[in-house]
Amino acid sequence: MSPLQRHGLAVCLALTTMCTSLLLMYSGIGGSQKEQSQQQQQVAVAASGKPDSKPLSSSSQRRPGLPAGARPLDGYISVVDHKPLKMHCNSCALVTSSGHLLGSNQGNRIDQTECVIRMNDAPVRGFGKDVGNKTSLRVIAHSSIQRILRNRNELLNMSQGTVFIFWGPSSYMRRDGKGLVYNNLQLMNQILPQLKVYMISRHKMLQFDDLFKRETGKDRKISNTWLSTGWFTMTIALELCDRINVYGMVPPDFCRDPNHPSVPYHYYEPLGPDECTMYISHERGRKGSHHRFITEKRVFENWARTFNIHFFQPDWKPESLTINHPEIKPVF
Repeated sequence: MSPLQRHGLAVCLALTTMCTSLLLMYSGIGGSQKEQSQQQQQVAVAASGKPDSKPLSSSSQRRPGLPAGARPLDGYISVVDHKPLKMHCNSCALVTSSGHLLGSNQGNRIDQTECVIRMNDAPVRGFGKDVGNKTSLRVIAHSSIQRILRNRNELLNMSQGTVFIFWGPSSYMRRDGKGLVYNNLQLMNQILPQLKVYMISRHKMLQFDDLFKRETGKDRKISNTWLSTGWFTMTIALELCDRINVYGMVPPDFCRDPNHPSVPYHYYEPLGPDECTMYISHERGRKGSHHRFITEKRVFENWARTFNIHFFQPDWKPESLTINHPEIKPVF
């Protein structure tokens, strides 16, 4: 089954409820926020897909997806005026949805970070002590739109200047009037103009696919892989953050330890599936489309050896590369 077929039902359900939900959201939005500061200098290409792009040198630390010297974050397009996102943070807290955050008491530390990045519909209300309350950027899969609307009072009405980036298959996000998800995002932003809603362009989505192939040697489509929201979020964070503190992400071999603790896949779904059970089942899946959570974490581990990425709750640090593999690093 193709990724479009697999996710089609979720999107269709979302679209049938969206129009009626939009009017309910209108009254709750208040206030606006000035545009974020201009994008950092000295960032560079990763999977740019351009013929003249050069390989990463050993002395430079270039980040995925952005041409050298460019200030806007290319490929993240406003659904209102189609302008690129301009955002830069000296430090970011990338907060996962992992059950490892429960009881962590990391909330204050997270909120003290300049920019806080969250994923999909992960809530903060009721979990602030462990996950914080601040949200600067939220990266959302097209299949999560229905849940976003269901929790609109917290996730939209109380956004307070949060930037929303939606990703999805190109056929759903096309801007020629036939992109069902894009059409509804545009309508939502017209009714709620204070929201900062962006989408990932088709060209940028192809770059994400190419980056996955470069880093893993696996073609996403051939291997029946559906990139996770975590993949998009980490790569976006590399583009806009000088330093990234990741909360709640386990190392790639964590689930191989027979004594690893069992935690829920989502901290806000304590009775939901076990995290490692989810990771292993997806990693081993061959029929239908699956996320390759463990494969993605191996890539993140490699990136952390080159870029300013640090992991907390659980706290871990990638081992240094062996002398036999001195050049292993992200190939952009």
